[in-house]
Amino acid sequence: MDRDTVEPSVETLPGERAAQWATYHHTVAAPSTYVYEFVWDTSAPAVGPFCTDVDGNVLLDFTSHVAAAPLGYNNPALRERLEAFDLVDPLKIAGQDFYVSLDGAAPDETEFPGPTQLMDRLVATTEQYDMDRVFLSNSGAEAVENAIKICYTSGGHRGATFEGAFHGRTLGALSLNRSKTVHRQGYPEIPGIIALPYPDSRETYETRWLTDGPGGNVLADKLHPDTGVIDPDELAYVILEPIQGEGGYRVGHPEFARDLEALRERYDLKIVVDEIQSGVGRTGELWAVDHLELTPDVIAAGKGLRVGATISRSDVFPEETGRLSSTWGAGDILASLQGALTLDVIHDQNLLANVRTRGEHLRTRLEELADEHECLIDVRGRGLMLAVEFDTKARRETVLEAAFERGLLLLGCGYKTLRLLPPLDVTEREIDLAMGLLEEAIDVTAEI
Repeated sequence: MDRDTVEPSVETLPGERAAQWATYHHTVAAPSTYVYEFVWDTSAPAVGPFCTDVDGNVLLDFTSHVAAAPLGYNNPALRERLEAFDLVDPLKIAGQDFYVSLDGAAPDETEFPGPTQLMDRLVATTEQYDMDRVFLSNSGAEAVENAIKICYTSGGHRGATFEGAFHGRTLGALSLNRSKTVHRQGYPEIPGIIALPYPDSRETYETRWLTDGPGGNVLADKLHPDTGVIDPDELAYVILEPIQGEGGYRVGHPEFARDLEALRERYDLKIVVDEIQSGVGRTGELWAVDHLELTPDVIAAGKGLRVGATISRSDVFPEETGRLSSTWGAGDILASLQGALTLDVIHDQNLLANVRTRGEHLRTRLEELADEHECLIDVRGRGLMLAVEFDTKARRETVLEAAFERGLLLLGCGYKTLRLLPPLDVTEREIDLAMGLLEEAIDVTAEI
């Protein structure tokens, strides 16, 4: 498959074999959030955003597996390093009981970076926030859970989240979700969680966040020493996504971030930033919070790292060794190698610059579509984490299906928004191909 010339090519989606796979899969799989009857054939050609399904259809994947595959399929630089590594058994060890070297070399000379080197790289990417410690886990949700735990250890028993938030599906993380009722309906919740408005525009910042109260904004009013209803010492953390994912790709307003920074300094608040979808270069900076004047105390990462990671400072992590642990945490050898090499490729190939350049191109193309189609009411996001909002949910769903039928994989988010997550090394040609298919899909809905 030649990445410079390949184009989506489909006959029927889903094809006969994909339908067989989906049917077979669901005879044993519990109900969950399957979007398409798309079955990737890992033995067939795939490169960049292009992949082949079990019926031989070639698709253009602008989901990056919900940002979990930031380099797309079969990135040559990543594959070359992985192919040089001889697979061993076990590929997972009890990584918080034992240590692992992937080639027997000194830790700063190893050819194959493992869990230790991944943590070292993550510390280097967060040195501007004085972060010096990392706890690895299995998933982004676990990264959030551990962020919550270490903040409670530092003091306080309450947490603040934001309307539209999504932080995972474990019970602690579910307590922080405010994007869809179905995520937490009927489940027990952590007590003491307060929900705050998430200002993502000048209008929402002024009308929903700023107040006439003594603090000047919603959270400052609640914490005010004379008229507030929450003792600042009780508030263990404030958690937010710099760009809300499931909540509809809403970007936090810069002045809102500055207000949080002022409150952090005034009351010594712990700010937890959920970078599970927005991190690892997706927005044109390594972390989406880098765009804001806000200092995180904890970063929760996952997806693109292939493992979960809770990144913070020595004074935030508990000193007692039994407070945090996990059998597979820091023990997934192959995933840690992939995560460390992904960071290396982003650095070596200067992909942050590509994200910024291609992100502007993609955003321009989306805005042109919005100018031409009344059903598109907003374009938003940063870098290659972009979304377009439709006038109705039904329209969004129809476009999603029509795009799939033409070989373009996209995902919904929020209530009626479509998100675009191409690989970080996406090319101008690939963006133009995707925009052509998206416009075809939109034109189909215009006829309905």
